[in-house]
Amino acid sequence: SSWEKHTQWGIDVLEKYIKFVKERTEIELSYAKQLRNLSKKYQPKKNSKEEEEYRYTSTRAFLATLNEMNDYAGQHEVISENMTSLITGELTRYVQELKQERKSHFHDGRKAQQHIETCWKQLEASKRRFERDCKEADRAQQYFEKMDADINVTKADVEKARQQAQLRHQMAEDSKAEYSSTLQKFNSEQHEHYYTHIPNIFQKIQDMEERRIVRIGESMKTFAEVDRQVIPIIGKCLDEITKAAESVDHKNDSQMVIEAFKSGFEPPGDVDFEDFTQPMKRTVSESSLSNSRGDGKSEPKFGSKSKGKLWPFIKKNKLMSLLTSPHQPPPPPPASASPSAVPNGPQSPKQQKEPLSHRFNEFMTSKPKIHCFRSLKRGVTGPEDFSNLPPEQRRKKLQQKVDELNRDIQKEMDSRDALTKMKDVYIKNPQMGDAASVDHRLAELGQNIEKLRLEVQKFEGWLAEVEGRLPARTEQPRRQSGVYEAQNPSGVNSCAQDRESPDGSYTEEQSQETEMKVPATDFDDEFDDEEPLPTIGTCKALYTFEGQNEGTISVAEGEMLYVIEEDKGDGWTRIRRNEDEEGYVPTSYVEVYLDKNAKGAMTYI
Repeated sequence: SSWEKHTQWGIDVLEKYIKFVKERTEIELSYAKQLRNLSKKYQPKKNSKEEEEYRYTSTRAFLATLNEMNDYAGQHEVISENMTSLITGELTRYVQELKQERKSHFHDGRKAQQHIETCWKQLEASKRRFERDCKEADRAQQYFEKMDADINVTKADVEKARQQAQLRHQMAEDSKAEYSSTLQKFNSEQHEHYYTHIPNIFQKIQDMEERRIVRIGESMKTFAEVDRQVIPIIGKCLDEITKAAESVDHKNDSQMVIEAFKSGFEPPGDVDFEDFTQPMKRTVSESSLSNSRGDGKSEPKFGSKSKGKLWPFIKKNKLMSLLTSPHQPPPPPPASASPSAVPNGPQSPKQQKEPLSHRFNEFMTSKPKIHCFRSLKRGVTGPEDFSNLPPEQRRKKLQQKVDELNRDIQKEMDSRDALTKMKDVYIKNPQMGDAASVDHRLAELGQNIEKLRLEVQKFEGWLAEVEGRLPARTEQPRRQSGVYEAQNPSGVNSCAQDRESPDGSYTEEQSQETEMKVPATDFDDEFDDEEPLPTIGTCKALYTFEGQNEGTISVAEGEMLYVIEEDKGDGWTRIRRNEDEEGYVPTSYVEVYLDKNAKGAMTYI
């Protein structure tokens, strides 16, 4: 009974260990799956601007880490697979065999016990029979002796009693012999049982139990070995992560950012003294931030020293004023009192609406170049004509492209010359080849050369434009600004800049890198606390103006409004209706009454 309990406990231990290993394999699989999902989650999306982030050494190292983590996860899957096959699978089969073997041994034990008990019962029966026959013989002998002594009993009765006594005596002798034989047999069986059968059975049970113990020990060793086998590969994964981390080059990454954002311009010069003692209309300094429209000079001017902050930190009202004031000339005043009678109104300029990128360009004339906020966050994809680059860098890029195309043309022409010579050889020596076989390739080369020449022409046109040999092609569709996402449904967040500044000069420089991503450090917080621009006077609308362009505001004839920025010579006056509504109207559409005491106000002429 105790052996049965102990061996059952041993099987229970084995099954508990199998369950433990099974749960470990499930944890390994779950961990591997989570690691793979984690790696996948942070992988750059295919064909997205996110991929461009991975040109920096730090982000490349991160990508390498993600890939290594995927391999790392694979090793945990290997652990799970090997533990399942080498431990849980093997032990589960072994437990079934062990249960069968245990059952067989205890069946043999019970059978041996039953046999010895049967032998014992036979011995007891034989002994009782011998005892009974001896008593019967004794009684028959006493009866015979009594009859023989009695003178009154006939001789025949005495003889009968004697014969009965002899019969009983013989039966007792037979029972004695049987009992003796049974006893001898039992003693032999009992000896065999206790000294042979039962020890053999116990030995088998002991062997079975020892094999179980050895097996569980071996499985525990395998448990460790399966884990140890993947350590070198996991070590390699970690070594690769370390190697990738050591490849991070802060100087290289900084230089890439510098190349992407450098302006290439000199700092602005001193601001000229403006002499207000002369009886003449005040002229606004070219280099002041507000005179962003310029006077047609090709030299770009910069912000005055009093505006020393970088533009991302200039407050919202000032920035939005620069971004949204209309760039095209104002419409002339209407001939009639009610211009709304004219279809579309004279206030609708003939030019197309100008995107906000022009206001950025104006802004860039007076501040060192930095990308607009949204494009800083999202990255910038450069157009084919490199118009996102500043003039010198653009010129270099275009020149490189022209040189590259010319080299391609030369290669194609060399190939064509070689094929032409080969064709001549074939014509003169038909046995060497079929002259017609090269015609198709020659035609292909001719088409390629023609295409490349058209490309060269296109890029040379842009090159001539950037070098000032041709007027800038302003009729081309302009790229949308990234500041107002609603104006950019295409999803291409190009930086808010154009190839020309408002005065025809180039205003920005960008490196040859065509796309740049930086962490989404939102500059918008810098704009929250700006006070609205002070009013410098009032004005009355002489005509109704439909403000249909960016930066303009609609006014009704006779309406009184506040002036917050006077006409700087471009024909537009900036006004405010209330806290949330402000914009530009044509100066000729309003009558302005400046407050002489207001800061920055000047006499209205």
